[in-house]
This record gives sequence, structure tokens and C-alpha cells, in this order.
Amino acid sequence: MKIHYGASESGVLSEALRGVSNPKLLILMSTAEKFEENVEKLEEAFPGVPSIGCIAMGYSGKVTEKGVTVAAFTEGVAAAANVLEKVSSMPARHIERLEHDVESIKPGKDNTAIIDLCAGNDACVLTTISPVLKKYGLQLMGGTGDGGKISCNGKVYSDAMAYAVVKNETGRVKAYKENIYVPMEGIRLIASKTNRADYYIGELNGRSAKQVYIEILGISESDISTQTFKNPLGKMIGDDVCIISLKEIKGTGLCCFRQVNDSDILTLLEARDVEEVAQSTIDQIRSDFGRISAVFSVNCLFRYLMFTDNGNLNQYLGKMGGLGMHCGLVGYGEHYNSQFVNQTMTCVVFE
Repeated sequence: MKIHYGASESGVLSEALRGVSNPKLLILMSTAEKFEENVEKLEEAFPGVPSIGCIAMGYSGKVTEKGVTVAAFTEGVAAAANVLEKVSSMPARHIERLEHDVESIKPGKDNTAIIDLCAGNDACVLTTISPVLKKYGLQLMGGTGDGGKISCNGKVYSDAMAYAVVKNETGRVKAYKENIYVPMEGIRLIASKTNRADYYIGELNGRSAKQVYIEILGISESDISTQTFKNPLGKMIGDDVCIISLKEIKGTGLCCFRQVNDSDILTLLEARDVEEVAQSTIDQIRSDFGRISAVFSVNCLFRYLMFTDNGNLNQYLGKMGGLGMHCGLVGYGEHYNSQFVNQTMTCVVFE
């Protein structure tokens, strides 16, 4: 299979589509200012071709911070795209659409994945579609766009999830996630006075969550907004770490980008060497695949900001590009199979 990636720094969709012919699936990443316009023009350029999109920065060898980018799946792929609406209140209302689209693709063993883009309520949506993933043995990766909007097949939606069911007709597919954080030794925090709706933690170990975070790390209150790049919270799930990014201070507590419940046992995380982690991911992918056609990924905004601050963003993208054709988008939350994660890279690899 093949993916063609196009970008326009000036936001001209026709420039990003240059060289695209007979696509089987289109994924659009656009600035907020031109999102609706670009969704409409994409449908006009390729009417009836399955498409999904969101407000986001796209990347391949570099990040296009302003403008529009398109990933066009052009060969060796069968695809269907659709939308689940009103996901905050009725996420299962249109679940039959997903099952119908999966069955229309006729998935085989290990050759079909779902790429999804959410406008919010990610955890709820992923829980809802998890039985479908298990029923058909599907891989999933995706993320959250900006502005509370996504697109599907030429229309813009809010409070929705757009998805593409993608069958690789030339080989296998596999989803991966990359975590650059590990738990700090000796830190055990019990959450209380939480508010699930606001992703709020009032107390850790019976004290002000804000104050506990400040004291453990020896930082000032003004540092909290950026300290999450280095030290997010984490929740252990077996041997796996679920990263919980900090959003802001609220009173004496902390608001996060992921739900935390009363009595959840948390820890603090610290970053590992980015180059070593990236190389480990690449080595694992190469071990799993003798040949690679393409990789589509979602990198968290906080990873993008951290890589930019550290000056290793282009080096990281270059490493991933060494696998073959690699492109993706900068998201506000990442999806890996049925998991909603923060400060992570998720990707799907096509053999």
C-alpha cells in the first residue's frame, strides 16, 4: 500500500493535493480558520472518496504549523469512513454504522485497522467501540483534534468521532504506542475529592493536590503549567503506565486532561532519553515487520512542545522517517486500541 503526503504552508488545499490521483482514503489536517472551507473543497476535489479530518498540525519530515496537510492512501487499500454523533450523551447510538463498515471491508486476520479522530469525550467513545474491536480483532489508533470539530465525508461535526476503517490489501497492520516516561521511585499518591466531569483532583494523600505536586518536585506554582512536560502524573495499569497530563490549577487542586477517580493510586513520572526511546520503538517495529509500506501516527501536543523546546523535533521525525513513508498529526489526546492516553505517540504500521 502507499500513502502520499502533501502540505501547503499557505493553506491552499490544491497545493497539498498536488500529485494525488485516485485516492482510496483522505485524512485532512487544517488550521481552524480554513477548516470548513478545506473540508468542502476536499469533497469537491474527490467526491465520494472516504475522508476524515480535524483541526491540527500535520507532519512528515517536518511539522506544518500553519496551513493544510493531507495524507492520501492511494494504493493497496480498501477503506470506509463514517461518524458517530452525540458521543457525549449517546455514543452507542450509531454503533451499527461501524459494524456495517467493518463488514463491508471484509477484514482478514491482522490486516485491518481503525484510524479515528475525536472532537472530545474520547474515553467514553473508546469504551463504547471496544466490543467491536474485540469482535473483529481490529487494531485502532487516533487522537483528538482542536476546536471541538471533526469532519467526515465532506461534512463538519461537533460532539462526534470520525473514523476510517482501513484494510491493507498487501499485508498486515499493527498499532503501537510510545511512552517516554517512567515512574519516579517511591512516589505513591491516592487521589480524593475528584470531579470526574472536570477531570479534577482535589487532594493527593489527603492534602491539597497542588501543594503535594509542588513540594515533591520542588517547584513554584507558576511552573506547574509547563512542568507536566517533564513530570506528568501516572496511573499504573498492571505493568503499563497511563499518562495523565496536567491542564491547569483550579483552587487548591489540579485539572487534568484525563479522568481520575477517588481512590485511584497515582505516581509521578519522569522523562527518559527521547532518542533511546525512539530507537527502541523503531527497533521493535523493524523486528515485527520485514518490510514496511507506511506509518501513520499521532503525536501529543505536549510532546511536540517538549521536542521543540529541546531542539530535537526534526531529529525525532527523521528517525521515524527512516522506517519508510511516515506522516501524521499533532493531537490533543491519543488513542491506542481501547485506551485513551496523554503525552504519547500512537501509530499504525502498514506492511
